[in-house]
Amino acid sequence: MGSGWSLTVKLSKSHAVPHKGKEPGADGRRDTDADIGVKKYRGQREDGTPWEKTMSRFGFKLHLPADAAYELPVAFEVTKASASEVKQCHKIVEQTAGRRPEMMERCEIFLADRGLDDRKLITKLWDEYRIKPVIDIRNMWKDGEKTKPVKGRTNIAYDYRGTVYCYDPATEVRREMAYGGFEKDGGCLKYRCPAGHYGVECSGKCRCPVKGAVRIKLDEDRRIFTPLARSSYQWRQAYQGRTAVEQV
Repeated sequence: MGSGWSLTVKLSKSHAVPHKGKEPGADGRRDTDADIGVKKYRGQREDGTPWEKTMSRFGFKLHLPADAAYELPVAFEVTKASASEVKQCHKIVEQTAGRRPEMMERCEIFLADRGLDDRKLITKLWDEYRIKPVIDIRNMWKDGEKTKPVKGRTNIAYDYRGTVYCYDPATEVRREMAYGGFEKDGGCLKYRCPAGHYGVECSGKCRCPVKGAVRIKLDEDRRIFTPLARSSYQWRQAYQGRTAVEQV
């Protein structure tokens, strides 16, 4: 068991005949356990237009958490193709914690794609098991929002991927702040002033309420702000570990 898990979910096709509304196959057999699962993939083209691809398959779904370093399965669950990935992930985490608590104690990070982007799961992993969730995120913001202000701050904002920005009080120019690490005791992420950290010229520095750094609590938004900051190099490096697990 390494220090990180990655959970992958795959649709497996059944070659049998569906049992609803269809006659059994020539040999009299049909699949009464499988059903139809649908997965949707969304993205954005280079020109900015959105795309969506839908894949459906009659069969089963394999939920497989594996060690991200050694590419070894930790547990597995086979369900109907229509079963919720998020619900099964909660179940697997809780069952593993009950049966093999020592495995949960050694696990430091949990990797997953945006199919498991769930506030309750992200919160549970850290609050109950002290496992850092590294789970890709969907843009759930409506009405074309680009940024939201940090509570209690007049010139600090963030986007849906957790990148934090400050605005020059004099020119309103937006700049990305420098990530300064996670403070476990306070449950907050630290971000440094770009003028002080990078040496960027800021005409409104003397009027800026940020003196050196700001701290943003995870409770600002538990989906967006995680112990391993989404905007950090460490997050991107950790997420690359999912590539190897896909082969399992």
